[in-house]
Amino acid sequence: MNVEMFAARARQATLDAAFTKEVNTLDCRNALRSWNRSASAFTRIVAIALAVCGCAGADGTSATRSVRTLRFIGEQRIASKQDFEATKVGGISGIDYNPNSSTWALISDDRSDINPARFYTATLAYDMEKFSSISLLGATFLRQENGTVYPNRQQYATQGDEIPDFEAVRLDPIDDSVWYASEGDRALALDPFVKQATQVGSSMLRLPVPGMFKMFPTQDVGSRNNLTFEGMTFAHDGKSIWVSMEGPLYQDGSIPTPVDGAVSRITQYDRSGKMLTQVAFPVDAIPSAPAAGKLADNGISDLLAVDDHRFLIVERAAVPGPDNVYANYIRLYEMDISGATDTRSIQSLRNGNYVPASKRLVLDLNQLNLPRLDNIEGIAWGPKLANGNDSLVLVSDDNFNPAQVTQFLAFEVLPK
Repeated sequence: MNVEMFAARARQATLDAAFTKEVNTLDCRNALRSWNRSASAFTRIVAIALAVCGCAGADGTSATRSVRTLRFIGEQRIASKQDFEATKVGGISGIDYNPNSSTWALISDDRSDINPARFYTATLAYDMEKFSSISLLGATFLRQENGTVYPNRQQYATQGDEIPDFEAVRLDPIDDSVWYASEGDRALALDPFVKQATQVGSSMLRLPVPGMFKMFPTQDVGSRNNLTFEGMTFAHDGKSIWVSMEGPLYQDGSIPTPVDGAVSRITQYDRSGKMLTQVAFPVDAIPSAPAAGKLADNGISDLLAVDDHRFLIVERAAVPGPDNVYANYIRLYEMDISGATDTRSIQSLRNGNYVPASKRLVLDLNQLNLPRLDNIEGIAWGPKLANGNDSLVLVSDDNFNPAQVTQFLAFEVLPK
C-alpha cells in the first residue's frame, strides 16, 4: 500500500468513526449533513441505509415505539386569558415538541377575534415524578400568502381573504417549519386547509383541498361546519402527513348520538398534497345523554403517529347539563390501519362496504379521577424520560371561556 492510499484510508476511517459516534447520539441529520461532504459514494450508501434503519424518528427520538397504556405524571395550567406579549392566551387546540430546541409549539384557535391568529412557543418542565411548570417564550402571528395576518369575521366582510380556525400544529422533522390545519367556514364557503409556514409565521406552502372535503353552504354534501380538519400528524418516517376529520362528511352519514356512533375519514398526503391513502375510523357514540334541549357531540380531536400503521387517536365528547356546564369524556385509542380499506374512491360510507381501521382503548382519561378534565384537543410526543420510556403531553382548549381551563397533562408511555 503506498503512502497516499494509506493516508486516504486513514482519513476515511476517521470520518466513518466520527459519523458512527454522531449517529449513536441520535443526531442523524447533522451527522449525515457534515459527514456526507467527504465520504465516498459507497460508504454514503451504507451510512444512509444504517441511518434509515436505526436513526431518529420523525420527532428526533427512537424510531421504535410501543404503547400499552399511560402513567399519569402531572398537570399544569395557564390562567384564563393570561396576558403575554400583547395577546390573550387561550384556545390552545394543538401542540407539538421540537427536539432540536427542547421547546413546544402551541396553536390557538382564536379566529383573530381577540388577537390575530397565532401560535406560542413554550417550555414544559416535567420528569418521571412531577410536572413542575410551563414557561411561555414567544407569540408568533401566522400570515397569509399576501403577508398579512388573518382577518376576523368583521374584517373579512370588508377586506376578504380567509378567516382562521386553527386546530392542529406540527413541526416539520426536516426543517422545523410549522404546519397547521384550519377548519374553514361553511357559511362563507371557506374550505378547510393545511398550510406550511416558517418559524416566524411567513407562508410557505398550501396543500390543495380534495373535492370531497370542500364546503358547500347550500348543499348537504362535503364538510360539515366545525367538523373538518381537526387533527394532524407527520407519518412515522416524516415523509408524509395524516389529517383527520373531526366528524363525518354529509355523504358519510349522521354525526354521533348517545345511541349511534359515526365514521370519520383520516387521509394521508404527500408533501405536495397528493392523497396517498385514506381510512375510515369508527367514532364512538356519545357516552351520555345531554340535558333536555341541549346538544352534545363526540369526534376526533387529534392524532399522533406511533409507527407506520398505528396511531394514537384522541376522541373527545362534550355533554352539557341542565346548567349548561359541559362534562368532557376523553378516550385515547390506538388505531391500526392494517387491513383497512382505502376509502379515497368511495363516494359515501353510509352502506358500510369497506373495512374500517381497528381501534384499541389505551386510556379512558375520566378514570384518572382528576379534579377537572377539560376539552382535550392536542397530543404530542415529548422527550424521553430518564428510564428511556417515551413521554406524552395532552392539552385542552378553554374556548376563551373563564368557566373552562387550559390544562396540560404529562404522561409516561408504558410499552407493550
